[in-house]
Amino acid sequence: MSNKTVTVHTDAAPQAIGPYSQATVNAGWVFVSGQIPLDPTTGDLVAGDFAQQAKRVLDNIDAVLKAAGCDRTSVVKATAYLTDLTRFAEFNEIYAAFFGEHRPARAVVGVAALPRGAQVEVEAVAVR
Repeated sequence: MSNKTVTVHTDAAPQAIGPYSQATVNAGWVFVSGQIPLDPTTGDLVAGDFAQQAKRVLDNIDAVLKAAGCDRTSVVKATAYLTDLTRFAEFNEIYAAFFGEHRPARAVVGVAALPRGAQVEVEAVAVR
């Protein structure tokens, strides 16, 4: 395995809104940057309720993982940031449907705010 860091880019996920990559790969590890519910085509925040935003975030994670040469079953750790922890149970349902029987390690953190007024952000670490 190479120790060279490679950046990941795909048009199927939103472009980075700051000085970072959608993901990096090093020594077989894939580090997916935090994804917020931006539409990859327009770059706009997905209008709608929490569920629509959470699903878009996970779809964005999926697209970045695919571009990195792996998929959601490769995820070993995820961290979710919610602006409203009363949505924890709702997030769990959406998250469980996304991962199916796969159960990566996870943390959920309550935060005061997220970029662009998003209600949810998720970052992930995967192995390929």
